[in-house]
Amino acid sequence: MTRKIIYLASPYGFSKQCKKNILPEFVEILEGLGAEVWEPFSRNSQVEKARSGWAHKIALADLQDVKSADAIFAVVNGTPPDEGVMIELGAATAWGKIVFLFRDDFRKCSDSDEYPLNLMLFAGLPASNWTDSFFTSIEDISNPQKALIPWLNS
Repeated sequence: MTRKIIYLASPYGFSKQCKKNILPEFVEILEGLGAEVWEPFSRNSQVEKARSGWAHKIALADLQDVKSADAIFAVVNGTPPDEGVMIELGAATAWGKIVFLFRDDFRKCSDSDEYPLNLMLFAGLPASNWTDSFFTSIEDISNPQKALIPWLNS
């Protein structure tokens, strides 16, 4: 069985501490569940940043990875969440990718008591049982009652 590819969208690669201590935990958990994880900070950071146009090259490489992946697992912490993650998530939703959201940030980013984020971020999730694709802790990712594990095994 071919492993499904998950694009891991997060802002954690911008911080040395997060890149060293937090990001690997997400990769390890998702790989442990059987996914092939495409983490953009490790995949597309080899572009020489001293050369003109480096940002554009990285952005296009990241978007190509989103397009080629089977799903996106987006870390949507922050108020508001990281702009790059939002672009990746919007593209994934437009391309009809499977969407999983992760937010362990207790702050709300919406006026809704039911939805903790801008309502547009839920457009890629199922209308009913959307919480099955929404994770609120690192331990929650491995919950077999959530949508990730059944999707990986389908």
